[in-house]
Amino acid sequence: MSSRTRSRVRTQKEPAGATTVRIPRQRGRRGADPFVVVVPERPSLLREMAAGLALIAWDHRRSLAPVALAVTALPLTAVLHWWAWWSGLILAPLALAPLGWLAFAILRRPAGRSVLFWRLGLGVGATSALTWLALAAAFGPAAGPLLTLWLIFTVAAQVAWLVIRRKG
Repeated sequence: MSSRTRSRVRTQKEPAGATTVRIPRQRGRRGADPFVVVVPERPSLLREMAAGLALIAWDHRRSLAPVALAVTALPLTAVLHWWAWWSGLILAPLALAPLGWLAFAILRRPAGRSVLFWRLGLGVGATSALTWLALAAAFGPAAGPLLTLWLIFTVAAQVAWLVIRRKG
């Protein structure tokens, strides 16, 4: 095997972290411009930080469920308000459904004190969330105090979620 057919690149040592791209010799086009391939040696700091945050969020995805729902609800209500502002009028009666369930559960299924507290908490929480949803769909999620209420509800739901999951 002559030195013209054997590649000398195999005998060279590469520094750590370097990326080697081997391009076969072009045949029949002696006067053509060579190919230039630019490969970064290491990812940027911004990409590393984004990948780290994504991995942390993925590892703790069950713990972050209320935040994910709230962050999804905010642009959803913005699009709903932009597309059909009157949808808030349709969602408003839906906000009273948890109170109806609470009244039914208290009257038809009497229970102990801790179960009553759980039912009250779920009923009030669901009513407040659905009321916010109806108001945000009608007036926009950034109108008046709705954005502040969204933040308060999100923090409260996240704290309650973490405390309840810790006990179980």
